Amino acid sequence: MARILLTGGGGFVAPYIVAALRAAFPEPFSLRLTGQSARDAGDLGELHELDVCNAPAVEDAIAAFQPTHVVHLAGITAVPAAAADPNRAWTVNVLGTLNCARAVLRHAPEAAFVFAGSSQAYGGPPDHGGPLRETDLLRPTSEYGATKAAADLGLGVLAGQGLRVVRLRLFNHTGPHQAETFAAPSFAAQIVRIERGEQAPVIKVGNLDAERDFLDVRDVAEAYVAALARADRLPPGTVLNICSGRGVRIGDLLNQLVERASRPISVEIDPQRWRDNDVPILVGDPGLARDLLEWTPRRDLSRTMADILEARREER
Repeated sequence: MARILLTGGGGFVAPYIVAALRAAFPEPFSLRLTGQSARDAGDLGELHELDVCNAPAVEDAIAAFQPTHVVHLAGITAVPAAAADPNRAWTVNVLGTLNCARAVLRHAPEAAFVFAGSSQAYGGPPDHGGPLRETDLLRPTSEYGATKAAADLGLGVLAGQGLRVVRLRLFNHTGPHQAETFAAPSFAAQIVRIERGEQAPVIKVGNLDAERDFLDVRDVAEAYVAALARADRLPPGTVLNICSGRGVRIGDLLNQLVERASRPISVEIDPQRWRDNDVPILVGDPGLARDLLEWTPRRDLSRTMADILEARREER
């Protein structure tokens, strides 16, 4: 029976991966989610306490559970959060990742290790002018991107030592219940506060002209599951862009949300939400993931925006 370990089990993506696992694998499997504080994770099951920065605790957890598959989600996941506390971002995103990977290599060497990397590791568009490919240079422009690039490279070294790692470079993904530190959830939360009379009818925004390769988080969860299912057929260290190949202007996502608002709303630039190092466009080439994982995103972003807004309206 498969024994699947998800680190970062208290985060945004974990519930979607669990749902995708249950849909894809009707046969029984053992699932363990870990996070920094043990608590009830609702329908997901128990969340076991684990700080990935505590190397001995990670060693003990891997040795005890003996996973056959690991999905490493734990990390500082937002660009502003990494910029606000870069030392912690480097510790969690790099050392925490390597703690988990080395423990797997020592105690469960046959396990597949799927890493939640980031398109931010690329830094910006490539010199060749097309969508980013897995072979393009990593030239991060933010603390967050640099930590993800460093972890990615470190795992590449461990792949040479036998770690059965698949490195997913995930482009922007969003969906219901994502934190307000991300663009679409921030827009939706402000719309709901306006509808409830808790905020003036003005949405504060940052750079609306940036283009990103957006995905629905449910499509991303299916990519994780596809990587787990096919890990035996992939060479250790395989890198895969998880993306759509299409750029979407952030302002267009805002427009889709504002059109669904029940009150007239205006938009105002907030200098505090503006990133000086924001690259104008970041779009990936999904061809390798399509070929090796037989995965393509299926959901329309307009439906995603509607679901994000509706989920915010249901929250109290």
